[in-house]
Amino acid sequence: MDAQQIRQKLEDSGLRCTAQRYSVMSFLMGHHEHPTAAEIFEAVNRLDPRSSRAKDEQHYHFICDRCGSVEDIDWYTVPAPAARSLGKRVVRECELIIRGLCATCAPRKPS
Repeated sequence: MDAQQIRQKLEDSGLRCTAQRYSVMSFLMGHHEHPTAAEIFEAVNRLDPRSSRAKDEQHYHFICDRCGSVEDIDWYTVPAPAARSLGKRVVRECELIIRGLCATCAPRKPS
C-alpha cells in the first residue's frame, strides 16, 4: 500500500490522517506478524518522536538528547505565530517538541 492509499484508507474510516496515524498504519502495512503495542510504539518513535501511548489528552513531548526517551508534558497554550509572519501560508496545526536532558540524564548538582 502506498502513501496515498494509506491516507485514503484512514479518511474512508472517518479518521484524520495525522502524522502519528499515518506512521502507525504504514508500519502495520509493512509487517505481517502481529506486533505488540510496545513494538509499534518503539518502531514508530524511531522515525517520528511525536507519537505517544496516551492519546486521550492533549500534551507535548519532551525528547532527551542523550538517551532518546520520549516523555509526555502537560499541555499549555502556546501563542500562534503572527499572521503577517506567515505570508500566504495557511496554518492547519502547530506542534511543540521540547528537547533537552531528561531527569535521569541531566547533570546532578553535588550534595
